[in-house]
Amino acid sequence: MRGRWTVAWALCAAVGGGLLWVWPLRDPARISAAAAVVSAVVALFGVVSAWAWRAGGGRRRAGSAQVADAAEVLARTVRRQWEEEAILRQLYGPEPLPLVWSDCACPEVSDRRQLVGTAVVCRADEPRALTEAFGSLARRRLVVLGTEGSGKTTFAVLLVLALLRARTAGDPVPVLFSLSSFDPERESAGNWLRRRIAADYPAMIDTETYGTGVIDDLLTEHRLVPVLDGLDELPERSRAAALASLDRTLPADAPLVLTCRTDDYAEAARKRGFLSGAAVLEPAPVRAEDALAFLGRATPPGSRQDGWSTVAERLAREPRCPAAEALRSPLMVALARSVYAGTADEGDGGDHGRDPAELVDEERFPTPADIECHLLDALVPSLYRRARQQNPTRAWDPRQARDYLTRLAAGTHAQGGDDLAWWQLHQWIPALAGPWRRAATLTSLACAEFLLVTVFLMAVLDAPSRTEALRWFPQSAMESLALPPMLVLSGLITRRDRTLPRTAALAAAVALAGGLALPPSSWYYYRGAPASVLLASIGFFCFAVWLVLLGVGLPTPPRTPSLGRPAPRHWRGQLVRALVLVTSVTAISETVFAGYTMAGYQSVLPPGSVPWGLLIGGVAGTGLAALDWIRAPATGEEVATAASSIRADRLISLIGAGACAVVFVLPEAVFRAMPWVPSTPLRTTMFAAVVGLVHGAVWGSFLALAAHSWPHYTLARLLLAARGELPWRLQAFLSDAHRLGILRQVGPVYQFRHARLRDHLATRPTSS
Repeated sequence: MRGRWTVAWALCAAVGGGLLWVWPLRDPARISAAAAVVSAVVALFGVVSAWAWRAGGGRRRAGSAQVADAAEVLARTVRRQWEEEAILRQLYGPEPLPLVWSDCACPEVSDRRQLVGTAVVCRADEPRALTEAFGSLARRRLVVLGTEGSGKTTFAVLLVLALLRARTAGDPVPVLFSLSSFDPERESAGNWLRRRIAADYPAMIDTETYGTGVIDDLLTEHRLVPVLDGLDELPERSRAAALASLDRTLPADAPLVLTCRTDDYAEAARKRGFLSGAAVLEPAPVRAEDALAFLGRATPPGSRQDGWSTVAERLAREPRCPAAEALRSPLMVALARSVYAGTADEGDGGDHGRDPAELVDEERFPTPADIECHLLDALVPSLYRRARQQNPTRAWDPRQARDYLTRLAAGTHAQGGDDLAWWQLHQWIPALAGPWRRAATLTSLACAEFLLVTVFLMAVLDAPSRTEALRWFPQSAMESLALPPMLVLSGLITRRDRTLPRTAALAAAVALAGGLALPPSSWYYYRGAPASVLLASIGFFCFAVWLVLLGVGLPTPPRTPSLGRPAPRHWRGQLVRALVLVTSVTAISETVFAGYTMAGYQSVLPPGSVPWGLLIGGVAGTGLAALDWIRAPATGEEVATAASSIRADRLISLIGAGACAVVFVLPEAVFRAMPWVPSTPLRTTMFAAVVGLVHGAVWGSFLALAAHSWPHYTLARLLLAARGELPWRLQAFLSDAHRLGILRQVGPVYQFRHARLRDHLATRPTSS
């Protein structure tokens, strides 16, 4: 709060001092102009004071009733989210695979029995047994271990749903998160949890309904049960630190569920210690009769039922055969179900005649690894071929779909994570991945944009002469030189959380970096003018850039996408703030224009009787009010998804670009209209004025777009699609892959449902 008031006073002092420097008081005739300056600063202080109050003490702390309401809303949202996901994953169709979980036999990974509670034995397909087993734990802390493909994630989903179905008012809410985005070197476990809750469940940051700090209250009052899936998904160097962070930053009596591969957890526990007070479970191998009964129930009647009967007979005679060993893994059972789920006569191409009896052909599959490879190879073509038979007009070609999935798997594998986060797609393009290359690429685009704008204006406007019009081409190229230092510096700045004073200082440093590269452009535009004019032009440019960056952030891909979107709730409060903002900005603009008139500068104003101050102020205020409105968090009881987060960030990007175009143009327009700037044809004709203002609008919009995720994602997506590596309708393809069970959706990110499938696809060549 103190920082925002400091910025408010500093901004008013800077504007007031700058305007007084422009309008010296030595001439008594300009005393009225000085009064207008003072009025403008007072009005500006009203705006920034409201801004500082709104972010500080203008929100009340969450009360106990609000915290309880937030917990109930979160419980409904989480249950709806994972019920839908369980249906897509077919976890209940016809029933879960019977898998027995019991205490881990390794004594080095769990705490003493008196701190853990009674021994635990439960089955994943029995919801009541799951809730009773979890409730019997002394501290309700649980670590779920197992090998790759042993069903740890499925256990976590079934546990979350079982706890939610048995939950009564006041009980803690289980919330499932993927640990793949946790970096213990950059943030604590508590801060990461707060960030994930805010990103995945935007309703929790609705301060109008629940007050401020409701997420902190939910965590500190133990109203949440974080279910953290995939400690092994973190880089090897980070697992021990992540485990230590969880144990250190979360209270020892705070409920918690953690999943990990057995060997990886044991290694992390040896380095940093195990999770205090947590019971440790691991699964028993799937019994052959349970696997075959499950697969038989999941297969429609027909010849494939006979195939499973053949497999059952062979496994009864040879319980150690490769098929029997392969089907001891829940992952292989799930893959076999997906590959052989269709009817035998549905074949279009390779699916015709596929019989599960082939699994016991030891000439084709002499080892369990061969069966695993066969099922992984057959999964994607089988699913897409079946989808194409059901809807030939909308389904993707199986071979092409497999190539797209191969590229997605290779991309996530190269990034060292599991998340298909759309806002990180630019990192797959070398020209956009690093700050230096990204600066070169975006500068080229900006220069081309400046040139195209100039060509367009030459075509639609009457330039006084062709020579004058052509002089804007080198001006456009030189203006672009200010962009690389700003982009590089922004990309090199660390991404940790920033206070507002630090953000303002960083924005000032970035604006100054751009100003240091501006002298060639200023000299070309103002050649023949005194050095003070050149310095003043650079100063106004830096001030305009600073205003834009203060509003939207640094021009570099953000760590997470924007969460806000226009919401119908609390529209009265939003409307009041919008009216105050528009009125204040309009008052400032009209005061400045009135000061010009009283100081005798009517000649620099556009001719006519239009109230230019009211018009420009109304436009600028409306743009800023729209930007403020769309930044309000979503308030519906909904989960953030990839599609919704893209829509929200796209809307904020576009409206922010429009608002920042106006914000950038205003200081530039004021300086260009100063009467003491020497006049040449490049700066006095209507053509030059329009080109100059449009260039300023391009600057503001370009910086605003570079500070959001959607423009970088769109550029990367189009480049990858042009190369044929990804589909043009990328989100539609990901949605279909999710519906088919190849991908899973965790908040706004996609992940491959089976890590083994991702690794298998990442190492295979694409189709020629």
